[in-house]
Amino acid sequence: MIVDTHVHVWEIDPPRYPIGPTAPNWTAMPDEPGTADELIADMDANGVDWTVLVQTSWSTWDNGYIADSAARFPQRFVGHGLLDPLAADNAEQARYWMKERGLVGFRFHPMYYSDQAVLLRPENGGLWEELEALGAIVQFHLRAEDAYQVSAIAARHPTLRLIVDHMGYPDLDQGMAAFQPIVDLAAAPNIWLKLSDVAGRSRVGYPYTDVHPFIRALLDAFGAARTVWGTGYPGHHRQKHNWPSLAGEIKLIREGLPFLSDDDRERILGGTAAALWGLA
Repeated sequence: MIVDTHVHVWEIDPPRYPIGPTAPNWTAMPDEPGTADELIADMDANGVDWTVLVQTSWSTWDNGYIADSAARFPQRFVGHGLLDPLAADNAEQARYWMKERGLVGFRFHPMYYSDQAVLLRPENGGLWEELEALGAIVQFHLRAEDAYQVSAIAARHPTLRLIVDHMGYPDLDQGMAAFQPIVDLAAAPNIWLKLSDVAGRSRVGYPYTDVHPFIRALLDAFGAARTVWGTGYPGHHRQKHNWPSLAGEIKLIREGLPFLSDDDRERILGGTAAALWGLA
């Protein structure tokens, strides 16, 4: 089984699917849709069984297109939305999107709030309790300086399943010492690693060997049994946004990381994700 745990899809159809940034100082906006149908075609062409849809930062806090797409293709998609960490009713919103609209989890962006530990605001205590009670899977778009927030949440809510997106953005200039807080998150058994955006971290072409030391350190800490794989965009949007093709992303795991065993590859490409999200 192959499971892509990170693809953004969106529609430009206001007011049904509004477009507008959720992140502070966000300026990038789409000039065309990136649809679930295009993603399905890309998946079929490359043998991908399941995809975890992730709400984009330009699609507002309304997760309607993600929820509707997962409902349209219930044997191919599961959906993760966004919740506003500054909203007073975010615990209520979590209940709505999971109970009423079928989402299975959410993504938070602590790296967008450099002026505060946004995840640990006292006002968000009820949110994390609710997400744990709902059985949500929560992913975090973060850098090393944000890792302490995720560590605190993992300790307070030990049954809440958490994922570090995009490997926690290893920085080639800062080196391994500065990246250590991300590696250290593996000490919490309820935190998983998402192996994604390798090309975006690299300064060289495929197979991005300058990032390999960071990947090896992460896999030594998390293990393949707590590592999932993700890509980015549907169909032609991959190239448009300077990401590798879906075929290229699969090739990286199958051929481009020689330190992986066959069992590692099977787990990372789908086995770990299938167990985490309960996919069959």
